[in-house]
Amino acid sequence: MQKSSYNKNSLTLAGSVAMGTGVMIGAGIFALTGQIAELSGPLFPLAFLIGAVISGFSAYTYIKVSNKYPSAGGIAMILKKSYGPSTITGAAALMMAFSMIINESLVARTFGTYTLQLFDIGRDSVLVPILAIGLIIFAFIVNIAGNKIIGAISSITAILKIGGILIFSLTILWASGFTFEFTQAAPSEAASPTGFIAGIALAILAFKGFTTITNSGGEVVNPKKNIGRSIIISLAISLVVYMAVALAVGSTLSISEIAAAKDYALAEAARPAFGDYGVWFTVAVAIIATASGLLASVFAVSRMLTMLTDMNLIPHRHFGMPGDVQKHTLVFTVIAAGLLAAFFDLSRIASLGAIFYLVMDIVIHWGVYRHLKEDVGAKGWILLSAIILDLIVLGAFLTMKAASDPMIIAISFAGIAGFFAFEKYYLSNRRSDDKAETGMEGHSH
Repeated sequence: MQKSSYNKNSLTLAGSVAMGTGVMIGAGIFALTGQIAELSGPLFPLAFLIGAVISGFSAYTYIKVSNKYPSAGGIAMILKKSYGPSTITGAAALMMAFSMIINESLVARTFGTYTLQLFDIGRDSVLVPILAIGLIIFAFIVNIAGNKIIGAISSITAILKIGGILIFSLTILWASGFTFEFTQAAPSEAASPTGFIAGIALAILAFKGFTTITNSGGEVVNPKKNIGRSIIISLAISLVVYMAVALAVGSTLSISEIAAAKDYALAEAARPAFGDYGVWFTVAVAIIATASGLLASVFAVSRMLTMLTDMNLIPHRHFGMPGDVQKHTLVFTVIAAGLLAAFFDLSRIASLGAIFYLVMDIVIHWGVYRHLKEDVGAKGWILLSAIILDLIVLGAFLTMKAASDPMIIAISFAGIAGFFAFEKYYLSNRRSDDKAETGMEGHSH
C-alpha cells in the first residue's frame, strides 16, 4: 500500500484556530441560523448558547484524549483506543467522516443559495447544486496544493469573515436602536419545548467544527498544548459571532419571515435596513465564509479517512490514481460531498448530519468513560453529562423529524446500519485473510 503523508508541525495555533472557526462559522451562521430559528422560535439565540455549552462538554472528551495522544485523524484514534480495531470503531469513525462530508455539502449548497441572491434567483434553481459542486472542486484543488496554502488562506479568510459578520450584526443592531424586541408575539410562532430542544441539535451541529482540529492533531505545532487551546478559542469565537448574528437577525425579522427565507436568512435580515447594498455585503461575506469552511472541512476529512486506511479499518483502492493515500481520500471526499450537494436540500442535509454526529459523539463519550478515563485523567461525571445531554437533544430532534420528515430518520438509521454491516463484513474478511496468510507462512516452514 502507498504511504500516507502527514506533515508534523505544519499547523500553527493560529492556523488551527482559523481552521476550526472556518468550519464552524461557514456552516453555523449562514446555513443553520434560519433552520434553528424555525425550530426553536423567538428564543433561538438561546439555542445557540445552550448548543455551545453542550459542545463544551463534548469538547472536554476530545481535548483530554488528544492532549495525551495527539494524532492526525484523532477521532479514529480515540475510537480505536476505546474499542480496539473493532466494528464499532470503524462504524463510528465512518459516521463522523460522513457527518463532516454532509457538512461540506451543506456549506456548498449554502454558497450557491447566497450567491444567487445577487441575481434574484430562487433557492430552487438548478444553479444551486451547480455552484455547490463548483466550490467543492475549488476546495479540492486548493487542498492538493498542501497544508501551508490551506493555513494561509484559512487565516486570511477567518479575519475577513469574522470581521464582516460582526460588521453585519452591529450595523443591523445599530439600525434597530440596539434593541432586541421580538415583533413576533403571535402564539402560533412560539416553539414547543420539543421544538426548542430540536433546534439545539442543529446548534450543536453548528459548533461541531471543533472536531476538525482533533482530526488534524498530529500536524499541529506543540499539539499537547495547542489542540486544547485551539478548540477552546474556536468555540469561544464562534459563540460570540453566533450570538451577535442571532440578535441581529431576530431584531429585524419575525420568526415567520426567517422561516420563509431560512436558506438565506442573513441576506434577508440585511434588506430592511440597508436594501440591496446590505444584501450584497452579506452575500460577499457568505461567499468567503462558506468557501473557507469547505476548504478546512475537506482537509480534515481526508486526513481522517487516511487514518482509517492506515488503521486497516476501511479498504483502499487507488483506481489508477497517482499520489499517496491522502490524495486519493481527497478525491473520494469531494465526490461524496458533490453527490449530496446535488441531490439533497439544505434541511435534509442538516438533519442527516446532526443525527450522525450525535450518535457518533455518544459512542465516543461512552468509550472514553468505559476504557480511557483513568488513562487520560478525565472526570467521569463530565463524560456522563455529555452523554445525557446528547441523548436528550437527539431524542427531541428525532421526535420532531418523525412528525415532519420521517423519511430522513429512515435514511439516517439505514446509513448507520449500513456502516456497521460494512465494517463487520470488511473486518471479518480481513481477519480470515490474515489467518490464511499466517497458515500458509507456517506451512511453508
